[in-house]
Amino acid sequence: MAFQLSPGVLVQEKDLTNVVPAVATTIGGIVGDYQWGPAHEIVAVQSENNLVERFGKPTLSVYYDHMTASSFLAYGSQLLNVREVGAAARNAVSTGTADQIKNREQYNESYSAGEGSVGPWAAKYPGTLGNALKVEIADIASASGLSVGSGTVTAGGSGYTSATVTFADPTGVTPAQGGITATGTATISGGAVTAITITNPGYGYSSAPAVTIGGDGSSGTATSTLQTAWTYKDQFDFTPTTTTWAKNNGSTRDMVHVIVIDETGEITGTAGTVLEKFAGLSKASESRDDLNQSNYYKNVINDRSEWIYWMDHPTNGSNWGTSSAGGTTYAVLVGSADSDVSTSLTSGVDASPATADLQAGYGLFANDELVDVSLILTSAHATAVGDYVIDNVAEIRKDAMIFISPQRSAVVNNEGSESTSIITTSDLNAYTRSSYAVYDSGWKYMYDKYNDRYVYVPLNGDVAGTCVVTDKSDDPWFSPGGLNRGQIKNAIKLAWSPNKAQRDTLYSKGVNPVISTPGSGIVLFGDKTMLDSPSAFNRINVRRLFIVLEKAIATAAKFQLFEFNDAFTRAQFVALVEPFLRDVQGRRGIFDFRVVCDETNNTAQVIDANEFKADIFVKPAKSINFITLTFVATRSGISFEELGG
Repeated sequence: MAFQLSPGVLVQEKDLTNVVPAVATTIGGIVGDYQWGPAHEIVAVQSENNLVERFGKPTLSVYYDHMTASSFLAYGSQLLNVREVGAAARNAVSTGTADQIKNREQYNESYSAGEGSVGPWAAKYPGTLGNALKVEIADIASASGLSVGSGTVTAGGSGYTSATVTFADPTGVTPAQGGITATGTATISGGAVTAITITNPGYGYSSAPAVTIGGDGSSGTATSTLQTAWTYKDQFDFTPTTTTWAKNNGSTRDMVHVIVIDETGEITGTAGTVLEKFAGLSKASESRDDLNQSNYYKNVINDRSEWIYWMDHPTNGSNWGTSSAGGTTYAVLVGSADSDVSTSLTSGVDASPATADLQAGYGLFANDELVDVSLILTSAHATAVGDYVIDNVAEIRKDAMIFISPQRSAVVNNEGSESTSIITTSDLNAYTRSSYAVYDSGWKYMYDKYNDRYVYVPLNGDVAGTCVVTDKSDDPWFSPGGLNRGQIKNAIKLAWSPNKAQRDTLYSKGVNPVISTPGSGIVLFGDKTMLDSPSAFNRINVRRLFIVLEKAIATAAKFQLFEFNDAFTRAQFVALVEPFLRDVQGRRGIFDFRVVCDETNNTAQVIDANEFKADIFVKPAKSINFITLTFVATRSGISFEELGG
């Protein structure tokens, strides 16, 4: 409080309006095998279309994870997606031996200074899809179509031991406008000139220039031809010449266009489709655009391209990437229209992630302070992956649930042995029995529109999706099972629909049956967690109720940190929590509650240890799992009151 030296009124504020915040309960998470996209990096997607944009389409052999993810997204929520690749996966490159670049962070750490052994470009992500890419870069010479494409010897002459080749100056564009005279070298054999190699195609020619052969011989003659226009010239509104930045620094010919093409059609379905283009970039390292952002072609490509990384400068022009200060004349690309400017990427390799790779991916979800995730899907991953997530993610975070399906072999084409396979010979008993885990009974048959076929897909994405539906229609503490909220989407049929006796066996082991019901579709018909001890936490709704309570109140409690542990702070905390619990009670989540935060649990010893304690007692609401209906037939004339109970 401020100290007043003379009489007056000091006005101060203290904010006691804090409330317990709402917390996210519908954010999904999955780690999987995809044909494209950043690896070992969390990427949020909001729809199936968004999933395809970032990670590509499912393939004939790799589709479980994509279809599980899209199944979850059908229920209308956000999904945190992590792509993992095997050790052998490689990014497609211009030339040389490909390497694995998982994501932008790895690129910045290891490759941003240039990796000349693979040529100028590399695919953005590992996988064979990168082999569909072609990259073209064009400058004033290669993009104009007004350059020398070739020199042809018409008479070899005689007596040559050395020879010079001179092309006439361009007449279409003056040197002041950036015109460049072509240059070349002569090949001599037996005293005669046999060939001419273009070393600089020049720029600005309106007609083929005359060619003069000099040297110590005689009678050598040659003609020239102009190269055809760059294939993708019409994709741009102007020919690359000199940027404003370079002009202001007295430099010339620094401008380039870059274009990325789906050469094979593997990406878009149409060969030659332009994927992205970048106009008016600069060879100068410090170049800026009109918005004062970097216009250096390396930086622009790395920052904005969805398909490629810069790896090195083109072989033509030693002054690429230098400063434009001091009046640099940038070397132009040498060759015919597409020579030395066109690169088809090759050597991209697919490699599915191993168990350890998938576990490492799920490890990205472990820190609840960095990643907000509520519903973790395990797709068709091996038991070791799911068990890892239980032990190292769910049980560590204590605010997210993991959803698991049986292995495919247990329920697909295993008629008559499904229950036995799930409970006895499958993987159920290999998992840690946790209240944060949910195990379903099967796989669904659904349409794969990307490959025009029907496939079996595990149901854990759908079971997690029923939690999303529940949260949107009611609250997380309602059961996601049953006809009201447990409807499974996009299912043609189930691989196996257990009967009543089979459901009894499954449910007693903590397996939630998914069944086909005449007239009602395919439905989740259980709401158990994998906790095998008798407890309220063996129900999904109770576990999710406590996740909400604990997460929300813990977030609110952070505002008590570094305050004094006195009666005021404790009363403030109780006043914060009790209205929240009353609201949950009014929304049928709990029957009753009590908050104790006073001197009984905040003793002198607790205070001296710089601790703050609150005990929150909650009676959770329970879902109905069993209904008994007794029908009694009576004789006419008998009063119901006479029958008693």
